[in-house]
Amino acid sequence: MPTIQLGEPNLALPTLVALSCPGSRIALSKPARTRVQKSRVVVDKAVAGGATMYGINTGFGKLAGVRIPDEQLAQLQKNLLLSHATGVGDPLRQAQSRLAFALRIHNLALGFSGVRLALLEQAMALFNADLVPVIPSQGSVGASGDLAPLSHMALPLIGYGEVHDGDRIITGAAALQKVGRTPLELREKEGLALINGTQIMTAIGCLVLHEAVLLAKSADIACAMTVEALRGSEKPFQARIHAIRPQPGQQATAANLRMLLAGSKIMPSHSKCAKVQDAYSLRCAPQVHGAAKDGIRYALAVLTTEANSVTDNPLVFPDGDVVSGGNFHGQPVSQAMDFTAIAVSTLANISERRIEQMVNPDISGLPPFLARNPGLESGFMIPQVVAAALCSENKTLAHPASVDTIPTSANREDHVSMGVTAARHADMVVANTGKVLGIEFLCAAQGLDLGEPLAPGKGVGAAFQALRKVVAGLDGDRFLAPDLAAAERLVRSGGLVAAAEKKIGTLAL
Repeated sequence: MPTIQLGEPNLALPTLVALSCPGSRIALSKPARTRVQKSRVVVDKAVAGGATMYGINTGFGKLAGVRIPDEQLAQLQKNLLLSHATGVGDPLRQAQSRLAFALRIHNLALGFSGVRLALLEQAMALFNADLVPVIPSQGSVGASGDLAPLSHMALPLIGYGEVHDGDRIITGAAALQKVGRTPLELREKEGLALINGTQIMTAIGCLVLHEAVLLAKSADIACAMTVEALRGSEKPFQARIHAIRPQPGQQATAANLRMLLAGSKIMPSHSKCAKVQDAYSLRCAPQVHGAAKDGIRYALAVLTTEANSVTDNPLVFPDGDVVSGGNFHGQPVSQAMDFTAIAVSTLANISERRIEQMVNPDISGLPPFLARNPGLESGFMIPQVVAAALCSENKTLAHPASVDTIPTSANREDHVSMGVTAARHADMVVANTGKVLGIEFLCAAQGLDLGEPLAPGKGVGAAFQALRKVVAGLDGDRFLAPDLAAAERLVRSGGLVAAAEKKIGTLAL
């Protein structure tokens, strides 16, 4: 894996995903090193000149009016990390923690934080040894940055806290010993610079969006397979329909469906049937999936911008000014994550309705519950119930966190974003939706097995074959939970998308 250069605001989603993977390695660009050094000179001069600067030689939050003597400034920064590392709940997944760690290094390397190169080198030594801080998932309101979780992330740099070492957890002190380093004594501004930022919500959010892109494409493939299984119509996907309502996501979905169904022998086989219209979950898939895609693309733009932004406070500018602002406030990310949760929940909702279309014999024209011996066998009766349960859970998770502000820090932080909460909820919605789409794929593939032996569209056929390599068709009731888990893995890994795209080309988002 090539070394990724940090410190230039050009990290795209594939690079961000790569940073979350074990074995990724980072370095600072030469211009970034220069900017960091110049920024530190500004802080040193300001401290030497006796200026009063928030968080550098004052207390924090409500205590900003308390001036700290120069001889206690190093202790001030250490105290900040120790007192703010109060996160609770299960740790973030290592991929999330690894990306958050890299993003914080990247943020500081942009050169507006006044830290020393020594701090960044300490952090990079741990990162490049795959020693990832243990970061609790709960405790941030996303206002003055992700203070509590980022404090846990920063503790190992000074020999405290805990670190993932593969499958083990070791102390921060042991991690430093492993890479031949000693605990860093923080200087003015450095503790605050480590924890004032949106990197926890941004890291979770970037990985959510990576999966959301795959889910949006997977939903199109699942829908096309369901259309084939139900002997639905391809007419609603004609380009001319969507040209006169040119919503980008809608047009992209219709184009994807046309590509996936191209070459189908099933479509013409029932072109003269008496059915006038399909249910909305089939006919309106471009409109519904498309709206979800539009929301995902918006959130993707917000999150990649955030990943490459300076979210510290106070900010240290090259002209010598040290200015307090509010770039640490997570509202842009929080809203984007709420939109993502809503968009991805919608994909699950419409997928579950297509599942119902297939298992319901009053609608489908297929055997009840897709069983080969209905009555004796229940077939896919209960997977539809599971999908309904997951969709219902998604609806509670999609309640917007970004409007649920609550004042903190003696009302100094009187409006907060709840960005980590929004990102965590979107993460759970993505997981649930991967399960629902997996169930739709299982049902649609079974529907194809039960129909006439005609070839589906080339894209549908490629996804069908990829699924059948992992999960056999249902020929009598069996223990289905492993099948659902296998289908979910194929969806969330992008395996079915890759199979279809290999056959027909790249699907649009």
